[in-house]
Formats: sequence, structure tokens, C-alpha cells
Amino acid sequence: MKKNVLVTGAAGFIGSFVTDELIKRGMNVIALDDLSGGFKNNVNTSAIFVNGSINNVRLIDRLFKKYRFVYVYHLAAYAAEGLSHFIKRFNYENNLIGSVNLINASVNYDVRCFVFTSSIAVYGTNQLPMRESLVPQPEDPYGIAKLAVEQELKASYKLFGLNSIIFRPHNVYGERQNIGDCYRNVIGIFINQILQNKPLSIFGDGSQTRAFTYIRDVAPVIARSPMVKKAYGQIFNIGADKNYSINTLVRIIKKVMGQEKHPVKHFPARKEVKHAYSDHAKLENYFSYRAKYSLEEGLARMASWAKYHGPQKGAAFKSIEIKKNLPLSWRTVGQNFNGATQESLSVPKM
Repeated sequence: MKKNVLVTGAAGFIGSFVTDELIKRGMNVIALDDLSGGFKNNVNTSAIFVNGSINNVRLIDRLFKKYRFVYVYHLAAYAAEGLSHFIKRFNYENNLIGSVNLINASVNYDVRCFVFTSSIAVYGTNQLPMRESLVPQPEDPYGIAKLAVEQELKASYKLFGLNSIIFRPHNVYGERQNIGDCYRNVIGIFINQILQNKPLSIFGDGSQTRAFTYIRDVAPVIARSPMVKKAYGQIFNIGADKNYSINTLVRIIKKVMGQEKHPVKHFPARKEVKHAYSDHAKLENYFSYRAKYSLEEGLARMASWAKYHGPQKGAAFKSIEIKKNLPLSWRTVGQNFNGATQESLSVPKM
């Protein structure tokens, strides 16, 4: 009999790829998503799709009672660090309270392992490379919420015996990404700007460095992690090792998009972490992990996908809770996508 597993955020970017990997492994996947940021056609047709929110406690209880999940993969989140300052209630309701709803149900229905995608946002401005042994110092509500869920999982193990595995991804990109999202994912935004014949927006001189992670190097590890029992109770950074400047990233994107002369527009630098990258020695030790795809290979695959599907239209976030100090560019994001790149360069990023 196939094992029943739950994937939240399954119509989203990382969640859809994790779903694919689980189906390859013979799992019966219940794919939960409210389609607020994902697309139903991302979901593998072999999965059982449920349109619903992790904040719907009655729905969550019904699903856990009906399917008796062996594993829960919690990937649903609204990951926009900079914007989270201005949508605090929304951030905590979706990224913290929704997670607690799943943890409660996992305890009540004896889930064997709860896999959670946190973020290197929990580190804040910390020493480099960011290692799991560092004391987290989140600087925004998004990172605070992720760290709170991590701590709740630790507490739930001590009191209830709920096993968990925590991953801290960073700068993941690839096919199926919502390139129309106006507040996050710099690679998707750059590609979308090219498709719309808009100049690429760079804040500062473009010397900021990041390690960009191709989705197919991440999803298989997350999917098989509960089968690696020694990983239970552990936290792992997951992502690429090699760092690239934003200027280099732009050059490669223009090349794979076939638009090497595409214009670039520089804007004043914003307050952000200049360099951010993490250590993956622990991941390599537990999972024999090695990234297979170079940045050029991953971007070429994403570019082919994006050119086939065309540009996506972004939309301004409609429920801003604090307007004080809100960047002007975000107030007109529906007309000017430049503000999106500004947020997407803020770090760390899931």
C-alpha cells in the first residue's frame, strides 16, 4: 500500500517539484494549496489536489483524519522578507499560525516526520559562511516567523515525540517559478523584465554576491529526507556553494535569453546584506549531497521554459498594513516593476 504524504504549497514552485519526486518514489501525495501564489497546472496529475488553506483548521483536521499521513512536507509560505515588515499580521498568520495548525494535527495524528522548509533569513546579518551552528538573528518578520516554527518543532519533539527535519534553502530558481511576483525572486524578475522588454533594474553597483540554487538540486533531497532516519531532529542549509555577483548574474541571464545587449538601469543602493552565502558541509555529510547543475545550466533550462510560456503579469500586494516608510517603488509596483527587483535583492532569501 502506498504511503499517504501531505505537501503544502504543492502548486507553488518548490512544492510542485517535491511532489513530483515523491510520486516517483511511489508515494500517494495529497497536494494542498490555496493558489494564492501557485498555479494548479504545476501540480502533478497523479497527486490528489486540494484547494485550501493551512489556516483552515477544520480542513486540516479532516485531511489528517482521512489520510493518516506518514510524512508532512510543509512548503507553503509567503516568502518576501522586505515586504514582511509592512504586512506583519498577514506574515504571522500565514507563515507562523498556519504552520502551528499543521504541527498540531501532526501530533494528534501521529505523523512520523514533519519536513519544514525554513530559510536562511533566520540568520540575519551573521558571520560568513552561514553555518547551522550559528545563533540565529532574524531581522525581519519573515525570518522571525520561520525561526519560531523551527523552535516550535523542537518543543513538539521534546513533549510529543514529533520528529522533524528542517531545511534552510536560499535563492532557489527554476521552471514553474512565479516570475510575475513583484516582490521576490530576482532571477524570475530579471527574466520577466527581458520578456517585457523592460530594462533590468540593479540597485547599487551590482557587486552584491549570492549563491543561486537550481530547483532540481534541491527537491530530490527534501523529498527523500524522511527516509534518512539519522537526519531526524537536524537542521540543514541547502543550496549552491558558488557565489556570483548580481552583475555576473545579469550577464548570464542576458546570454541564455539571447538578449546580450538588453539594457540595464542602476538605482541607488539600498540597505542590504552585501554578501550572503551558507556552508553545506552538514548536508553533504548526511545526504552525500553535491549540486549537479551549474548556474549557466540551470538558467538555460529556466530561460527555455520562460520563453515558451511568455511573461507573467505582476500585481501589487493589496493588504499593506503599515504604509509608513513603505518604499515608493512598491506603491506603484503594478505600473513599475523596478521595485520588485529592489526587494528581490534583499537578503537572505528562501
